[in-house]
Amino acid sequence: MEKEIFYDSEGAKIRAFLASPENPKLAVIVIHEIWGLNDNIKDISRRLANEGYMALAPQLYTRNEDVLNQENIQNVMMKVWSIPPEKRNDPNSYQQIMSALDEKGKRVAELLVLNRQKTEEQMIKDAIKAYEYVSSQGVKKIVSMGFCMGGGLAFQLATEVPLDGTIVFYGRNPQPLETIQKIKGPILGLYAGEDPPIDAGLPDLISAVIKYKKDLELKIYPGAYHAFFNDRGRSYNKEASEDAWERVKNFLRRVSK
Repeated sequence: MEKEIFYDSEGAKIRAFLASPENPKLAVIVIHEIWGLNDNIKDISRRLANEGYMALAPQLYTRNEDVLNQENIQNVMMKVWSIPPEKRNDPNSYQQIMSALDEKGKRVAELLVLNRQKTEEQMIKDAIKAYEYVSSQGVKKIVSMGFCMGGGLAFQLATEVPLDGTIVFYGRNPQPLETIQKIKGPILGLYAGEDPPIDAGLPDLISAVIKYKKDLELKIYPGAYHAFFNDRGRSYNKEASEDAWERVKNFLRRVSK
């Protein structure tokens, strides 16, 4: 069974894609990349349903869907990613990009670049309501799983609600890192070997996991790049993706017992 559903969150109706078998073993909240709820995320949700799990993939851009579509986002982010790493802390670099954008582009940049933290805070609130919606469906165990930006949000969500497990595909660490002590269930972290901005946070993550005695399975794929699991993207790595999916299935089997 698959369908579009809407759930309430702070005055908004959040759109989500739901895929589920009869009598699911557990539920997975699937959190999208920066591109939003697209066909790739829906396909991953279907794969989870085929394994016997309910998958709910919220469109965390529902509040700003008029501008946050894949074409507009790609337009802006390609310009942002063209800034050399050493200049990404220079406000002048972003001002040059902003001056070249149309009104929609400027709105995208405000939401996803200049005011990213505020946007993500709202997305976490909407993800918490997704958790509450899934809980209301009578599923006994709930896991979060996210990719890129969504990997960080899935990780952050685990510090806000008592998830039974968390699967992070190349996402950033929770902020602040000390909130890891609030995580209830085990964590599966899947990372690309060629992903300096994300991998730079791994030593601190491991230290926090040791300090707070959390259950972490971590796998790094040498030679793979950020977003290696997205089979529609330029960084897709078949070998890493297939291994990662086996680890996801093993992790979910373990959590669902």
